[in-house]
Amino acid sequence: MSDKIRIISNPAEVQAIAKEWKKEGLTVGVVPTMGYLHDGHRSLIHRSCTENDRTVVSIFVNPIQFGPTEDLATYPRDLEADSALCASEGVDIIFHPEPSDMYADDFCTHVEVDDITHVLCGKTRPTHFRGVTTVVSKLFNISKADRAYFGEKDAQQLAVIRRMVRDLNIDIEICGCPIVREPDGLAKSSRNKYLSPEERQAALVLSRSLNIGHGMLDAGERNASKIRHAIVDEINKEPMAEIDYVSIVDSLTLKDVEGDITAPVLVAMAVKIGSTRLIDNFSFEA
Repeated sequence: MSDKIRIISNPAEVQAIAKEWKKEGLTVGVVPTMGYLHDGHRSLIHRSCTENDRTVVSIFVNPIQFGPTEDLATYPRDLEADSALCASEGVDIIFHPEPSDMYADDFCTHVEVDDITHVLCGKTRPTHFRGVTTVVSKLFNISKADRAYFGEKDAQQLAVIRRMVRDLNIDIEICGCPIVREPDGLAKSSRNKYLSPEERQAALVLSRSLNIGHGMLDAGERNASKIRHAIVDEINKEPMAEIDYVSIVDSLTLKDVEGDITAPVLVAMAVKIGSTRLIDNFSFEA
């Protein structure tokens, strides 16, 4: 940890500093974010600062991971508050580029993971993960990090990044960190800001329905269809909720589990509350 946090927009400048750190034998952690940081992000940043000599936090609302009708223009931003949070945890660099810093006018190279990006969130966000893997691979190259930290709330994203790192032999350790929740169970998310008080209350149906599924598994139920139907039935009791998907998938392949659960699974959902799309999940070791 250095004495003062630096906010840098130029990728080459961050890269040069990271090279010097590596020459000194220092370890580097990177925490990729889109900003509007909350306690979930804080947990990632804290872990990175604890486990590495230097930490880079990227704050970049990445345009190429948003679809044409999604919330790129309205995505919440607060660099001042983000900087204060990062400084309080001992971050060394905030990498805060503009899109033009990351993508040249004639940019035409993308990183794309096949197969596991076509399910769950990928069904309704077909270009999303190509944008994620492209920007994350760039952030790995820019930061020269030894470790990268991602939240388990974005479970599919974590699986996709792990697959990219494996398939491309990228020399970095991917660290998944547990979901951080509000006291009433709602998973922390920058998009929670969009919720009205009534929608905020309605959003509790995500964690409540997942708890029902987890309870069934804990009690010995292993039929995936029964568990999924119980979760869906609970969500459908909430008039403000519109289901995008509720899936029980193999933790490694992300393929739907048919019949009984005999291997580790991810129970995941995306639900719209009003106009806000929220995701949540839990993992279960069968």
